[in-house]
Formats: sequence, structure tokens, C-alpha cells
Amino acid sequence: MGTMGLALPWKARISSTSRERGTRVEPSEHLAGGPDQATMDARSADAALAAACRSGDLGAYERLYLTHGARMKNLASNILGNPSDAEDAVQETFLKVQRSIASFRGQSSFVTWIYRILINTCYDARRSRLRKKEIANDDSLETPRLEPRAPGAHPTLRMALERALEKLTRHQRDVFLLYEVEGFRHAEIAGMLEMTETASKNTLFQAKKNLRQML
Repeated sequence: MGTMGLALPWKARISSTSRERGTRVEPSEHLAGGPDQATMDARSADAALAAACRSGDLGAYERLYLTHGARMKNLASNILGNPSDAEDAVQETFLKVQRSIASFRGQSSFVTWIYRILINTCYDARRSRLRKKEIANDDSLETPRLEPRAPGAHPTLRMALERALEKLTRHQRDVFLLYEVEGFRHAEIAGMLEMTETASKNTLFQAKKNLRQML
């Protein structure tokens, strides 16, 4: 797999024109008349986990961390640029989940709700870090770096991609990372970023187009 655990090298994925509006074919519930059994089981497990956390079951929070902690840290590292800040963001996210679990209404999946909190927490941390940099007039703040899930990235291509991602808009960067790096479906991304599924697909298309122009 490529730099971020993708099926093709970064340059090949970004440069592809045969299926620009998406590299994965996502299943449609309507084709089969409704969600399949695996989807129904996942939704049931998600609802059960939310209910357990709402009841104050500490074991449920532990299961949540064991299941999603590593993926959350990887996403946070890609946004913030280093593992230490990512670890802090994930811990802060779990604290926020515990404090605000009563406000979860089930309008999206529980996990989608948690990732939305994580993404907002990461950008709060970035803004705070930038404010500290401005106050201290410190030019040493490093550009966020992508945390790969698989080895094999060419250093030059990796650095070029990191610089290019920083030039994308926040939504383009988030959708690209969530879809291409973390493997979320557009329906999930829509819930995390509070946009429509169509907007998520269009944003990914625009992100790839911009990246191709820069790379």
C-alpha cells in the first residue's frame, strides 16, 4: 500500500482521471431495498455503545477507546502534525464526550458524533497554537505532517504532498484525509463535517483537482 495505506501511490491516486469523483464504489441501501445485515448490526452496536456510555458505564468508554483510539490518533496527527498533540486531542475528545453525552440525540451515529468532536478539538488546538506563536513571535512552528499507516513513501513526494495539503481549504483537507487516508464513507464524512453527502463528494473532487495542479 502507499504512503497512507492507500491502494495506489499518492501520485497515481491524485492524478487519476478515470474516476475523479471517487475512487471507491460505496454501497447503496436502496439497491437492495434497505441496509444489509452487517449495516444493521453495526447500527445496533453503535446505539448500544451510546446507551452504555450515557448510563455512565466506564467499560463502554474503554471499549470505545480500544476500538477507535488508534484511528482517532492517526487522524489527529494528520491535522495537528505530531503524535504528542494528537494524544492530547484524543484525550480531550473523550473528556468532552463524557461531559456532553447527555446531549447526544442519535441524529447521526455515535461514532460519527465523536469524530466531529475530535475534528473540532484538533482545530481548536491548532488555533490556540497559532495564537501562542503570534504572541511569542516564534517561527519554529512546524507544518502538520501526515502520519502514514504503511511505510514506503518517497521523502520528496511526501514533503510535497504535505505542503500541498496545507494549501487546501480546511474542508478540502478534512474530506481528503477522512476519505483517502482514514477510509470513511461519504455518508460518514457528511455527518462528521455537517455537510451533505453530495457536498463531501464534490469537495473531494475539488481537493484532488487542486492537488494535481500543485503536484
